[in-house]
Amino acid sequence: MKTQTQSADAVLDQASVKQHCKALRLPAAGANFVSLAEQAVKENQSHIRYLEVLLAMECEERDRHAIENRIREAEFPRIRTIEGFDFAQAPQIPAAKIRNLAEGGYIGRSEPVIFVGDCGTGKSHLATGLCIAACRQKRRVRFITAAALVNELVDAKQNGQVKRMMARWMKYDLIALDEVGYVPLADIGAEFLFQVISDRAERAALILTTNLPFSEWTTVFPNPRLCKALLDRITDRAHIFETGIESFRFRRTMEGRKAR
Repeated sequence: MKTQTQSADAVLDQASVKQHCKALRLPAAGANFVSLAEQAVKENQSHIRYLEVLLAMECEERDRHAIENRIREAEFPRIRTIEGFDFAQAPQIPAAKIRNLAEGGYIGRSEPVIFVGDCGTGKSHLATGLCIAACRQKRRVRFITAAALVNELVDAKQNGQVKRMMARWMKYDLIALDEVGYVPLADIGAEFLFQVISDRAERAALILTTNLPFSEWTTVFPNPRLCKALLDRITDRAHIFETGIESFRFRRTMEGRKAR
């Protein structure tokens, strides 16, 4: 009878702990406190050690969710990491420098990062990889093409929301502008892009990918003064990488055909 009473009390205690964990929003602790308690008894751990392990598990779970949220909010078209980039196929890209950037120091220093090269040479992959690394550091990140950003701002202008939209973009720790130069911009679009980049100069980090050498940017930004001012701001203290002219995707396609 005594054993049955103790067993019933234990069940009630466990149910009560789960309710407390739910109320305090500690899902990992609520799901694992029993198994960790049993392990603590087997290993003769102290109460404090048991509590430390339980709380550490909760913190790890929260960190994991925070990173997942940052990645989701960044709106990547696809997930690509620095670890997944094949530097052996791109010897012109300094792997050590890219990995150093992934540690995030450039974000704190508000330094731009620019990838220049033809289509398929890894620009977007590297930009995404640096952004994923920033998300892992729980920084606020947004990834967007230059054309999509301009469209958002044009829509905001029509609705009288430009100031509010600009303020929202400044809240991100890091913005990646992909495919700058792929589509020629009208004067209003070029001005909006300039404003976003100018607002972040020396205040917040920016990653930019482009298929055009800087000498050809006037083909996209028809106003020569604005183009010069834009280049002045994005290249100041920037980390600039040339990814080359040979497409990885085209090379893979040709190698795949040869293997058939």
